[in-house]
Amino acid sequence: MTQQTTAEDQVIETMHCLGTCDLEDLTRRCSTLTWNQVFLVVDRLSRTGQVKLMYAKRGSYTLTLLRRQGSRPDRQSLPS
Repeated sequence: MTQQTTAEDQVIETMHCLGTCDLEDLTRRCSTLTWNQVFLVVDRLSRTGQVKLMYAKRGSYTLTLLRRQGSRPDRQSLPS
């Protein structure tokens, strides 16, 4: 059985390799994804606090991976 890699998995893995990078470099490195797919994943990761998205200059954005996907706390274990 073959395990398929999702767009989110590919973006996160690429960011682990690159460290801090710009959105255009990330898009180039994720060559099997369209710019729109990368942007949607980055938007989702930014909204969930996994990626820090910062405006750099002239329409360029810098991305930093803040935490690994598997390290999110379990909602059931959070205090009420």
